[in-house]
Amino acid sequence: MLQVNSLQKSYHKQKILNDVNLIVKPGEVVGLVGENGAGKSTLLEILATVQPQSNGSIILDDKSYSKEIKNIRKLIGYVPQEISLWEEFTVAENFMFFEKLSWKRRSLEECKQLCLDMQLNKWDEPVESLSGGMKRKLNLAISLIHDPILILLDEPTVGIDMKSKEEIGNYLVNLAKNEGKMIIYTSHDMSEITSFCDRIYCLGKDPFYADLLKSRGIAVEELV
Repeated sequence: MLQVNSLQKSYHKQKILNDVNLIVKPGEVVGLVGENGAGKSTLLEILATVQPQSNGSIILDDKSYSKEIKNIRKLIGYVPQEISLWEEFTVAENFMFFEKLSWKRRSLEECKQLCLDMQLNKWDEPVESLSGGMKRKLNLAISLIHDPILILLDEPTVGIDMKSKEEIGNYLVNLAKNEGKMIIYTSHDMSEITSFCDRIYCLGKDPFYADLLKSRGIAVEELV
C-alpha cells in the first residue's frame, strides 16, 4: 500500500502542494487530474523520489521514504512526460541498455515478452522509425523491467492515437488486477481517466475538473 500523509512541497516561499493525503492499494489504477500548474507532475516526482517533499510522510509497502529511500527506489517504476529513449538504437538495443541499469536482471526473452504484452512487435526496428504510440509503449515497458510494485505515469498517452491509448489503458488495468500493481497516472483526457481508473483524485484549487466529473456522476476525491 502507498500512504501519503499531510504532504507539502514549497519552492522558496511558493507553496506548490499543501496537505496532500492519499492512499493507493494493490490492484488499483488511480487517476490524477487538475489544471496545469496544480502540482500533478511535482507530486509524481516526489513519489518517484526524484525530489523530496518539504513536509509530510510517505509510506510504501511499510517502508518510509525518509528512512529507506534506496530500498523504496527498487519498488518504483516512473515514466515522466518526456520520452527517454535512444532513438538510433533498436527496441532490442534499448532494452539491453536499460536492463543493465535495472535493479533486476531480465533475459532478452523476458524483455521481448514485455513488449509483446503491450502489443509492441517492433523488436528489431530502430526507435526513430516507431510511431508516437509505439514509443510511449516502449517507454512504459522499459520502466517495468525491474518489476516495480508502484508505477507512476505522467501523461503516458499524450499525443498518441486512440487505438494506442486503448491498448495502454487496458494493459495497465490488467497489470493492476492480475499482478497487484499500484498505478497512478495523470491525464487531461477525461474519457480515458473514467474508463480505466478505479478512483480519481483531483489536485488544485480550480474546481473545473472535479465539477466536470461530478456532473457525470463520477466520484472524485479532492486534494488541496
